Amino acid sequence: MTMTEITFEEFQKLDMRVGKVIEANHIPGSRNLIRMIVDFGTEKRQAVAGLLQWYKPEDLVGKKYAFILNLQRRKFMGVESQCMILAAEDDKGNVVAIQPEKDIAEGSR
Repeated sequence: MTMTEITFEEFQKLDMRVGKVIEANHIPGSRNLIRMIVDFGTEKRQAVAGLLQWYKPEDLVGKKYAFILNLQRRKFMGVESQCMILAAEDDKGNVVAIQPEKDIAEGSR
């Protein structure tokens, strides 16, 4: 799939931060949605992600991941997502959420 090229200035508009998942649960009635409460140091936000096929909610808790905070909010199964976890998919369809290589404070950009 060919992606549209963006400028560096457009990239700089993304508010990417490290957040620690402090709560996670399967959204009842959904096939693969997980609701997470994420601590960004100065605030907590709710994220919804279709990761249940690859992650148990309890395995996400206590770990830090990369998120985008300034995407337009959206509801999934009636649950508002206030940020988006970053993940990568390989050619076999396996999805891995992006984690910092070393420990870094919540809210780091």
